[in-house]
Amino acid sequence: MDKLTTFTVGLACFVQSSMCASAVLEELTVVAQKREQSVQDVGIAVTAMTGDQMEALGFDNAQQVTAMAPGVQTVQPNGEANYSVGIRGVTNSDFTTNVESPVAIYVDEVYISQMSGAGFALYDLERVEILRGPQGTLFGRNATGGLVHFITVKPSQEFEGYAKFTGGDFSQTKLEGALGGGVTDNLAARLSFNINRADGYIENRYTGKNLNNSDDQSARLQLLYTPTDTLDVLLNFRYSEQDIDTGFFENVSSVRAGELTPNEFNPVLGYIDNDGDVYAGDYDAPGFNELETKGATATINWQLSDRLKLVSITDTSTVERTYIEDTDASPVSMFNFFLTTDAEQLSQELRVEGELGDSRWVAGMYYMDLDINDSNGAVSDPFFGGGGTTQVGSEGGLYNPYQSTLTSTSLFTQWEFPFADKFNFVAGLRVIEDKKDFDFSVNVVEFLNPDSTPGFDAANNQVLQAVLGQYSSSRKDTELAGRLQLDWFVNDAMLAYASWNRGVKGGGYNAPIFPLTAPNTYDDATMAYEPEQLDAYEIGLKMDVGNIGRLNMAAYYYDYSDYQIFNIIGLDTFTINSPDAHSQGFELELQMSPSAHLDVLLGLAYNDAEAELLDGTKQTPIQSPKWNVNGLLRYEIPSTLGGFAIQGDFVYRDDVFFALTGAETVAQDAYTVFNASISYTSPDEHWQLIASLDNVTDEEYLVQTFDLSGLDVFGITEQYYGKPRWWGVSAKYTW
Repeated sequence: MDKLTTFTVGLACFVQSSMCASAVLEELTVVAQKREQSVQDVGIAVTAMTGDQMEALGFDNAQQVTAMAPGVQTVQPNGEANYSVGIRGVTNSDFTTNVESPVAIYVDEVYISQMSGAGFALYDLERVEILRGPQGTLFGRNATGGLVHFITVKPSQEFEGYAKFTGGDFSQTKLEGALGGGVTDNLAARLSFNINRADGYIENRYTGKNLNNSDDQSARLQLLYTPTDTLDVLLNFRYSEQDIDTGFFENVSSVRAGELTPNEFNPVLGYIDNDGDVYAGDYDAPGFNELETKGATATINWQLSDRLKLVSITDTSTVERTYIEDTDASPVSMFNFFLTTDAEQLSQELRVEGELGDSRWVAGMYYMDLDINDSNGAVSDPFFGGGGTTQVGSEGGLYNPYQSTLTSTSLFTQWEFPFADKFNFVAGLRVIEDKKDFDFSVNVVEFLNPDSTPGFDAANNQVLQAVLGQYSSSRKDTELAGRLQLDWFVNDAMLAYASWNRGVKGGGYNAPIFPLTAPNTYDDATMAYEPEQLDAYEIGLKMDVGNIGRLNMAAYYYDYSDYQIFNIIGLDTFTINSPDAHSQGFELELQMSPSAHLDVLLGLAYNDAEAELLDGTKQTPIQSPKWNVNGLLRYEIPSTLGGFAIQGDFVYRDDVFFALTGAETVAQDAYTVFNASISYTSPDEHWQLIASLDNVTDEEYLVQTFDLSGLDVFGITEQYYGKPRWWGVSAKYTW
């Protein structure tokens, strides 16, 4: 995780390095309401950024850019394997892959259901939009917290493209680019690609094979066919893969439950790592993450008349992944946890957008079919061996396959009614029906070849020893999302709004790793959880500050029903429904250009959340910092040789917990990360050079922990740290 995974600069730099600083105030458009509008005219807390602006800041992957808005942070539940986004304390840290995030990820209006498919690289993007608060009316299921929408550059008739090379710390080399233009008078194409390589920044003293390297590549081909002035068809084909050595955790002795004991020898493992280096360890079985995603989308825009438009979006996509780690983070062969994913998604959205008098409306339907064939488990002879060794070198373990099929169908509409010159009323409704089938089993097996290499999970590498538990269930849920909002355009420079939004998140099932013990059994009470409903009340103000800046403010109150609260108990994860949960908070965004060459950006977010557990106790949900403060200072130096820019930014993140126990083993104290860069743009704006230094002070900060403390478990706490100080230089040529 690099600077901008923790860099919640909620105010994005609205400056292209080749422009004067006042470009921070340029008008940006968003499609937050399924049509393009100025970001300052939308009564939603939204942060938007163009591709050029992201380029100026150095964003290069999806988990970085999601940290640009106040109250937004990237959650990294299981190292480099998968990601989700938290907005206003609404987050998901469940690393089992059948659980969808309450903050939805979209790419070109296509929903990304799998967290393991959300860690894609950023390249050739037109813009990114981050919408805070429930967005269930127009964007649908599982958007109780908000959503992040990535919009790629589309083909055009003009011959254009770019090439960018980056070199950096740990032998990093990255190449990306795009090439596009007209093929015929009514057909244009664009090909984009990204290749990234870097050595591992985690030293493995035991084998010498360092972890957390980079080895990924992706490509995207788009074809835009415009047979008439009123009809266009866009085809999008994409592919990405990743193959890295991962699974790193710092091993901290915790011989007493809930307590860090870094200087006490761990008798369970017969090992202690107390050298003070959080980026080094002794791993006898280095893990890996193999990930492959594929997809194809057909988007049709048909302008039926001046006031009526038909849009069709058809998508098919797949995610395949195998992940395994050295869970005990030691030279002892104790426990290697794994996850696999095999997901196929088919979706279809059909909507009509129109105008009736002064009002604007949209209505449509959405269908998604999601077929998941996943598993979790562990290679662990000390825990599960002894049941009859099949051959020399084999080891016992757990293999827990689970299959899930989901059919989601919804109908939606939203109307906007301008009235009394300065007022606009918005009303929306979405009806969702989810049908889900789930099958799960816990099996003790022998892994014939237990090495952490691709194929260890293959059927011909397993011999079944015993079935310890099984569970099958089906559910059908009907959910309602809605929106009521009043916008008041006080004057040309100020918008005030008040809204009620209802967001919903579908019900689902747990997939625990270990065999259940009393009082938990393989029944609905333990394995299933109900749909979540969130009523969000928000007031906001968007205003221009003279001609030098903008100030946006929002305050909110969240009231949950059946809040899906997540907890980590040892190596097992469970989602349960909280009897009562609520939160309240506010956000401030200030963008100022006090002079022609200076930008000052500041962000502030406050969130106070509380959820009641089944035993009646109340806890702060995980990964919910009370305060986030962030800022950026950028100064441009124009010259006849081109434009130079110096930039510094920071983020402060308040205390957080990674589990509901509140113990020191799952805590991260408040920290601040600083970053700096200098850039140059040639007078003709074709060349751009950037040198950056991430995490200037080499701050050591946790992004995840797992409490395996106590001598009845492993006697350790696993700690996963963000990336250390990292330098990089890049050169880009655009034509």
